[in-house]
Amino acid sequence: MNINKFSFRVRYGETDQMGVVYHGNYAQYLEIGRVEWLRSKGISYRKLEESGIILPVISLQINFKKSAVYDDLITVETILKKTPSVRIEFDYKIFNENNELLIEANTVLAFLDKKKNRPIKCPEDLLDRLTKS
Repeated sequence: MNINKFSFRVRYGETDQMGVVYHGNYAQYLEIGRVEWLRSKGISYRKLEESGIILPVISLQINFKKSAVYDDLITVETILKKTPSVRIEFDYKIFNENNELLIEANTVLAFLDKKKNRPIKCPEDLLDRLTKS
C-alpha cells in the first residue's frame, strides 16, 4: 500500500486564542504529508519543479472530526488513492497522539508543464517511482 505517516507538534502560532488549530492550517498539514510521501518515494518536490513539472492543487476536501490543539503531536497519514495520470489524488487522515481521528481529507493535483502552464501526463519514470510499494 502506498501510505506514509509523518508526525510533528502543533506550534503556538497555528492556533487561535483558545489554543485550537485554525482550520486553514490543515491545508498546510496536508501539504507536509504530500511532500513527505513524495520524499519517501525518493522524489524531491524541489527537483520535480526544477525539472519543469509543477503540481498545483485543483481540489481540496476536508471533513473535520475533532480539533487539534497547541502542542499536540499529530500524525498525517497520506495515501495515494489511485495510479496517477494527468492528475494525482491523495487521501489523508490526521490523528492526535491519543490516536483520535481529527480530520479526513482528499486532494487532487494536476501535473503541469511549468513553462507552458499546460496539463501533462505523469512521466513514465516518475510514475514508476510513485507506484512502487
